[in-house]
Formats: sequence, C-alpha cells, structure tokens
Amino acid sequence: MPSLSGEAGGLLAAADRQRLLAIARAAIAEGLGDGRAAGVDPAAESPTLQAPGAAFVTLELQGQLRGCIGSLEPRGSRSLAADVRENAQAAAFRDPRFPPLQQHELAPLHISISVIGPREPLACASESDLLAALSPGVDGLILEAGTRRGTFLPSVWEQLPRPADFLRHLKRKAGLADNEWPQHLQAWCYRTQYFGE
Repeated sequence: MPSLSGEAGGLLAAADRQRLLAIARAAIAEGLGDGRAAGVDPAAESPTLQAPGAAFVTLELQGQLRGCIGSLEPRGSRSLAADVRENAQAAAFRDPRFPPLQQHELAPLHISISVIGPREPLACASESDLLAALSPGVDGLILEAGTRRGTFLPSVWEQLPRPADFLRHLKRKAGLADNEWPQHLQAWCYRTQYFGE
C-alpha cells in the first residue's frame, strides 16, 4: 500500500498545513477582489511547500459541498504551494457543479486540503479482486477505462463506508455502468494527508 511521501516530502508539519490553508483562503479572497494578489513566492515558502506536489482543495458551506478541484499528481515543476493556490481558485470559481463563489460566502466558508501521495496500481481482473485490494477508509481510488476516468478521495469513505457502494458510485462518476466490468479497466490507489480549518 502507498505511503504519503513523494516529492512534496511526506507528512506535512503543522506550520506547513496552516500555510497551505492560508494560501487557499487568500487565493479565493483575491478572486473575489477582496485581497492582495495571492501569488506564491517560492523563496518565501518552506522547502516542503516549494517541492512539486499535488492536492485537492474542498470547500464547504454549512456542511454542504461548495466546490472541490484538485490534481492527482504533480504538474511539472509546479510547487505544492502553487498547486493549492490554483486549485483553491478553481474550486471556488470554476467547479462546473456550482455557480462561482460569492462575496458573502467567503467568511463562513470551510476549506480543507488533501495532499495527494503517490499512486500505486491495483490488479483488478474483476470487481471482487479490486474490492479485496482496497483499504476502506484509507485509500483513495482512481478508475480509468478508455477516455473515462474518475477518482474518490479517501474522505469519501465517510459517506460511502461499504466498499461495494464506494466502487459503484465511483464507476458512475467515471461514466461507467454500475453492473459491468470494462475489459481494460485500470485502477490505482493513493493516500492523502487531509486537514482543514
């Protein structure tokens, strides 16, 4: 099973977690015209946040999802800090499931971040093979078949604790039929470091 390590340096220190949350909030405020430019100055960040990394930024209002956008793997040399900044703005203003965030929503907004660890392939000749390989409550999962692809972060286990339900809903999200097993399906698992405000 994968550990949370890789280019971004493994588990983040508390100061780095707080800094990423501050970067995300500042980036959203900037997008609303309510803050200074929230660009990331690599020289001002810790070595961990300067390293290439990938993260998802999740936004909630009153316990309801308000946006979630992220990267499953580092994008070139883009730092973890820059990835969080870009994904915070994308979650707030470009998640196609929601209208762009409005000014009055900023103060009560709850921001959480999932820093993505390396992914590992899962052997999955059948649905039962894949279900047996998963660690419920711990693994994130990526499914890909042809041009169809979807992922669930490990935090989704809170809503879908049964592995069969988790897999069925992810297949739907990826645009795959619930009751079929595509011949060339590929799957990967990954772990995250999850933290929020």
